[in-house]
Amino acid sequence: MKKFKKLATSFVVLSVVLTSCDGNDDFLPTDPGTDPANFELNGTLESDRILDPSESYTLTGSYIVKSGTTLTIPAGTQIISEVASNNYIAIEKGAEIDIQGTASLPVVMKSTAGNQGDWGGLVILGDAITTEGVNATAEVGGFIYGGMNAADSSGNIDYLIIKNAGAQINADSQYNGLTLYAVGSATSINNLALLDGADDGVEFFGGSASITNLYAENNQDDSVDWTEGWNGTITNTYVVHNNAGFSTAIEADGDNNNPTITNFTAVSTAGGTALQFKKMSGVTMVNVFLSGYDITVDMKDEGPIENIIVDGTPMTNPSNDVFNGTPVDISSWAWIN
Repeated sequence: MKKFKKLATSFVVLSVVLTSCDGNDDFLPTDPGTDPANFELNGTLESDRILDPSESYTLTGSYIVKSGTTLTIPAGTQIISEVASNNYIAIEKGAEIDIQGTASLPVVMKSTAGNQGDWGGLVILGDAITTEGVNATAEVGGFIYGGMNAADSSGNIDYLIIKNAGAQINADSQYNGLTLYAVGSATSINNLALLDGADDGVEFFGGSASITNLYAENNQDDSVDWTEGWNGTITNTYVVHNNAGFSTAIEADGDNNNPTITNFTAVSTAGGTALQFKKMSGVTMVNVFLSGYDITVDMKDEGPIENIIVDGTPMTNPSNDVFNGTPVDISSWAWIN
């Protein structure tokens, strides 16, 4: 992710008192009446809220879920952002999000225009460990993140599609589809699709969060990016690059806390670089299949290539053809369409 400038945003307060629920309970959305303004998301959320999947919500600004509050998004809910650089959803440290999508009714977040870089995506901040220390300041919005609780929970994400994110803030600043700041291992993230973003698909800033079943298609920067000592896992990933000019399928930066990538497939029809490692970063990879890239491994800062472990063996040469595993079955993501 490119560096952010701090955003100064004035918020309109939205406070709705609801009965909380988990992903297995029946939900009871607030009855908003007929005022269309009740289906606009902006400002701050300071009481638990459950959205109504029978309605389409419009993101008209920054929507901030405050600490101690849970935002629940039932299966089939659509959130459509107006085109604006300061439109994003942020889950503060100490808050939770509960996205309850299903294969037949995924939750969708996208823009009104359907173009790359139309809005800012989803930002989640946690209390897990980052090399930036306790109570670090995020690059976006000046939010606080990071602590000492590796098992912190920021909630649940299941069957979520994020499209058209990566809004341009200035010449060097863009958002990601999903940004995870020091998010802990008790956070559940399964069945996630990140499509047509102008920057990274997902970026980890430290923490120990893990993702299972990740699909990333035509994100202009990195499909998967991590820094600040992230040490979680990603299991079952399919990356597609059909547009020229993207950065990488994976970019790793900073200290090496040895995260694990298992069953990773990336396919390009536009050449490019598959994997890039900066500074001391490394990874343990199991069953990796890469196809169509001009460069397989780029050691950007000439760091220790032995920090990259593939199928149990440390790499010794970036040109080694060790990424010829069994491709992940793309039909696992048939639910996207």
